[in-house]
Amino acid sequence: MNHLPNSSFLQSHPARIELARQRFFEEGQAPTGVVGPAVFESWSRCLRLHGSPREQATFQPVTASRTQLALLKNRHLRQAWTDELPRLETILSTTSCSAMLTDATGVLIGSSCVGRSHEALMPIATRLGVDLSEDAVGTTAPGVAARTGKPVCVLAGEHFFDSVKAMHCAAAPIRDIRGQLAGVFDLSSEQIPFAFDAAAVAGLFAGAIENRLLVAQSTEHLVIRFQVAAELLDSAMVGLIGIDTSGRLAWENGVARSLLGGVSNQDPRASTAMQESLGLGWAQLAALPTTGAAPLALPNGLHVWARAEMLAPDGRRGLVAHGSRATEVPVPSPAIAAHIEISPETVEAAEPPAVAPPAPAPKRLRESDLELIHSTLRDCGGNVSDAAQRLGVSRGLIYRRLRASRAASPEADS
Repeated sequence: MNHLPNSSFLQSHPARIELARQRFFEEGQAPTGVVGPAVFESWSRCLRLHGSPREQATFQPVTASRTQLALLKNRHLRQAWTDELPRLETILSTTSCSAMLTDATGVLIGSSCVGRSHEALMPIATRLGVDLSEDAVGTTAPGVAARTGKPVCVLAGEHFFDSVKAMHCAAAPIRDIRGQLAGVFDLSSEQIPFAFDAAAVAGLFAGAIENRLLVAQSTEHLVIRFQVAAELLDSAMVGLIGIDTSGRLAWENGVARSLLGGVSNQDPRASTAMQESLGLGWAQLAALPTTGAAPLALPNGLHVWARAEMLAPDGRRGLVAHGSRATEVPVPSPAIAAHIEISPETVEAAEPPAVAPPAPAPKRLRESDLELIHSTLRDCGGNVSDAAQRLGVSRGLIYRRLRASRAASPEADS
């Protein structure tokens, strides 16, 4: 007697997944064309690690000390999550979904789960400190996303353990300024399938959290926001790059990489690549407006809208000076002036020298006026570190004096 399922049964995705599970876990046949390669590879790893999928998955927290360490080490990531949480909760309020955030190792460090009446697994799995890694709970979206570095959906029977088949999950990775995995954002729904493209939504929120993390981790970086439409500069779809005081591309997000044609922050010639890709040097980029947007023509042919922001080492976000167009300001000094403080004696009236030669001792900086700083920065191509070394002072002193100079000259904002 033929016990094969009829064709109408196999037309449903859950039915095809169940058949794939049977053939793989019981007969050893690869589920080609039924589950994605990433899920299949996870099944294979879990089979070696966990044995039978019929075993009960246990969502257990790591030790209290490890949980506290994860929360401490990922404070910038958690703050980025917290900043996005109100918008996230509003968007998900009429869905069956909850959001989760794990660190790079899979430890849960954030959750929006409210414990709905039909949920049995979610209240247990979304406790702070629960280990959601593949090694702990088998094939899940956070575990697969952490492995592949890409957004992924793991739906119902695609989970390794039978006891987790009620879950529908979508996750996307979050990276830090070094390009390393910082954490994973996850959307999960228990028993109720997604009614939208969950992987795309997860990717969008992961990008928004990542953008906040990149900015929070930046110190002494000129941050450039750009996109093809000005209204996208404050959205999760903004392109972001960070340029250090040496004029080197320190980091970039995925949107920026796409808009620039794939320039990598791992390129040893990053400074040259940055100039070639953006078409402007540090000084001209620093002269971009701090609010609103200015048009910027990229060498690759794209016309984008851009904005600049200077992040100070003390954590305060000082804003760079702006002009109507980036190319109208040839020197970096106004760009730095907005985020730097100055002592009152620095603004004493003094006739600027016709030529301001580099001075190795701090004494020269005290005796001269801001023109010496501007001139030295100009000579150093906008490199604050080199200018500070040439003047024999700290970078912080240059930052403070230029910042106060801007505060003392309101017309600079006009």
